[in-house]
Amino acid sequence: MTFGRVLTAMITPFHPDGAVNYGVAEQLAAHLADQGTDTVVVCGTTGESPTLTWAEEEELFKVVQRAVAGRAKVMAGTGSNSTQEAIEATRAAAKLGLEGSLQVVPYYNKPPQEGLYQHFQAIARACPDLPLMLYNVPGRTSCNLLPETVARLAEIPNIVAIKEASGNLDQASTVRRLTPSDFGLYSGDDSLTLPMLAVGASGVVSVASHLVGDRLQSMIQAFEQGKTTTATQLHLDLLPLFQVLFVTANPIPVKTALTLQGWDVGNLRLPLVAMPDDLRQQLQQVMENLGLLG
Repeated sequence: MTFGRVLTAMITPFHPDGAVNYGVAEQLAAHLADQGTDTVVVCGTTGESPTLTWAEEEELFKVVQRAVAGRAKVMAGTGSNSTQEAIEATRAAAKLGLEGSLQVVPYYNKPPQEGLYQHFQAIARACPDLPLMLYNVPGRTSCNLLPETVARLAEIPNIVAIKEASGNLDQASTVRRLTPSDFGLYSGDDSLTLPMLAVGASGVVSVASHLVGDRLQSMIQAFEQGKTTTATQLHLDLLPLFQVLFVTANPIPVKTALTLQGWDVGNLRLPLVAMPDDLRQQLQQVMENLGLLG
């Protein structure tokens, strides 16, 4: 397992004026490494990457890399709907010595499957020494990376895994059937982690691990050890949290949750806005029930 079991898609903290709060980012990354995170994914969707500059992202990569050195790996979100832009950003991440790159399916321009293949192939060839994880999230990109295309891409040596966030277990199963056993299949949805383990996934790229990384580790390890009743109970205990963290656009709920825990993560960058009071109360109740406050 190149990236481990629990990968945290880390939020990006901001100062009140909207600037990136690198100090809190460093503290949070170190905390995640202490709480069950194997790999910290920096500047993905949860990190508000659409509203970060490449300069901000590169500095975040450096800060997190220092914070978790020797305790967790760092994966850089350097995907783009522009192939050349993705290549440039991924090369910069490779020069920093990071352990991997997350490559989202190109969004908005809706390329055909051959275009998707050539896009990822070009990035992989440009950065041959950096392990790449594909990121399929058609709910955000309006473009589904099909299992047959994933299988072709898995033949490229440094394309080593996929974050499958289609929400479709049949599709995840087909990816597993068509790819080598050492190709990493990761759930892109916390609530589907346990079902995806049953069809051959290695772990999860998680939002909830900001709050329950150690419990997610326990659930996955219990499943691997054949303790399926234990794994199921952990899943069911955490299900209300998995659900409430997506009652509105991610990362609004998880940043609110961290604020409730006392983390100074700041606001969100527009067009994302604060969580409505009724949903905030719902989130707070779930956190209290799970012993995540106080």
